[in-house]
Amino acid sequence: MAKGTHDYQDDPRNAEIRISVNGELVPRDKAVVSVFDSGFILGDGVWEGLRLHDGGIPFLTAHMERLYEGARAIDLDIGLTPAELRQRIFDCLAANGMTDGVHIRLMVTRGVKATPYQDPRVTVGDATVVIIPEHKTPTRETVENGIRLFTVHVRRGYPDVQDPKLNSHSKLNCITACIQAAKAGADEGLMLDPHGFVATCNSTHFFIVRRGEVWTSTGEYCLGGITRGAVIRACRENGIPVRECRFSLTDVYGADEAFVTGTFAGLVPVREVDGRRLGHPLETARDWQGAGPVTTRLAALYKALCEREAERS
Repeated sequence: MAKGTHDYQDDPRNAEIRISVNGELVPRDKAVVSVFDSGFILGDGVWEGLRLHDGGIPFLTAHMERLYEGARAIDLDIGLTPAELRQRIFDCLAANGMTDGVHIRLMVTRGVKATPYQDPRVTVGDATVVIIPEHKTPTRETVENGIRLFTVHVRRGYPDVQDPKLNSHSKLNCITACIQAAKAGADEGLMLDPHGFVATCNSTHFFIVRRGEVWTSTGEYCLGGITRGAVIRACRENGIPVRECRFSLTDVYGADEAFVTGTFAGLVPVREVDGRRLGHPLETARDWQGAGPVTTRLAALYKALCEREAERS
């Protein structure tokens, strides 16, 4: 069972799902790739997480644009046009009879190598494209109880080391951040940028609310989050002040509200950062009362945006 923002209830239907491996639909226990695959050997690839909502995938065009932009950045030829890849996703969903409450992991690696070595020129054949759709919905407890964050020592680095805007299979820095947060008893790690300002979390994007304003990082040291962008757009379209700016942990500890965003769970409230209960100073000694008013409103606006912009085959 996953933890924090990725908590979900096990669904027995997932034992029978069919997974698309290079266009072939195979049973879950038969879905395999070569030990010589670039993704297995090196984490050489890009990926996307998608949600199926009422027969459509919200913001699918934006997800596809990010995937292909990442592939171009690492000189990876996906071998399919965006239209062909979209159709493959919907064919996989149709084969599984899926219409709602589904999380989709779309993964593309450089393909099979002639020998275990990092040079892309020893790759033989085409890219590996895998689509894993699962019946998976967030637990109510996650939203009702909120999550706890812990600021980790692992930083989001400069783009000349490993560009944090790349949604690559190479996630070891995020994994080490996640491990440190878990060892500290938290649900997820809060990560700083090289200058000590708040950047993002290890698997979600981070927002705070101060005096009615919504703040998030500049975006320089984090993935170009699709849900993050949708929330910013929802703020601007509905008259909610929003700032993409540098801010420190002192700003976080004094915030009225905080929440994280991601494709899987949408908006999830944060109740605690580094042992500090968030909220108005006169309220912090009380039991946590749930998501604040701004977070609650934005969650509803985001849900409406998903329903309005769910793309279908």
